Amino acid sequence: MFGLNKALQRLIIADLPIIQKTSVRFKTKHVELPEIGHGVAFRRTVHYPEEYTVKPLDVTNLGGRDPKTGRMVVKGIGGGIKHKYHWIDWKRVGPKEGPPQVERVIKIIKDGCRTAYVALVAYEDKLKYILATNNMKAGDLIKTSCHIPRIPVRANEGDAYPLGALPIGTEVNCIEKYPGLGGFLVHSAGCYATISRKAPNNRIVIMMPSKKEFSLPQECMCTVGRLSNAEHADTPIGSAQKNRELGNRPRSGLWQRKDGRFGRKIRKPPPVKIITAKRGADPEVITLSCDRPFVKTLREQFHF
Repeated sequence: MFGLNKALQRLIIADLPIIQKTSVRFKTKHVELPEIGHGVAFRRTVHYPEEYTVKPLDVTNLGGRDPKTGRMVVKGIGGGIKHKYHWIDWKRVGPKEGPPQVERVIKIIKDGCRTAYVALVAYEDKLKYILATNNMKAGDLIKTSCHIPRIPVRANEGDAYPLGALPIGTEVNCIEKYPGLGGFLVHSAGCYATISRKAPNNRIVIMMPSKKEFSLPQECMCTVGRLSNAEHADTPIGSAQKNRELGNRPRSGLWQRKDGRFGRKIRKPPPVKIITAKRGADPEVITLSCDRPFVKTLREQFHF
């Protein structure tokens, strides 16, 4: 009887399906982490309306977290004073022929969400914000034109002209990468780029603040002068509390930037980078798969 029971147990165990046990404790879920420095800012989110306005925009502080998943991405961001955001109109559009468009500076204000000062500009019944230059003040008249004359223009600080209309050696900011994009390069306080030389195919070479050289089309718009708040880079923060008010959390103190004790390597700047507009999608290629003549005739010249 004991042998029969043992045989039945082996038969029942052999017929059962094999079940793999998995530990719930070590079960993980793959989550795609956001990439830092690829167009997504983890400090704040600005709520833009549908149409342009000069009213201060509402801001949601993220504190270094991803807005979708809520995970901590950047540990050095957090806290800080909540500021309103002033919407900058990056496109300086003027007439392509005739005299330039004249605008008046209403006031210069400080924006807590950027380093350079902001200027409120009026033209007819329209208001807009632009980045203020170093010597710009309320009441100034600035010009905007898209015309490229034969003789270079002697522009004043704050005027907006194409790169091809300005003489060599002019200090510029808020430069377009290609025509119609809007001011894309040189936004920080006290920065400026210099028009170095003219290149073939109606292109202008500019030297950036990092000493790199870009070759841009001569139709790209730019603003003449150096950006305001030039002493920003040389002003110390002063205290740890002021750094927390700026939205920076304390770091460990173990990491130190490489100093000049052991010297540094002197490297020449990279060659000129030619910037062109983005190409559209390639057209779809249609391949004909017909293996017989299109025309039923005995003449060979009609056989394709």
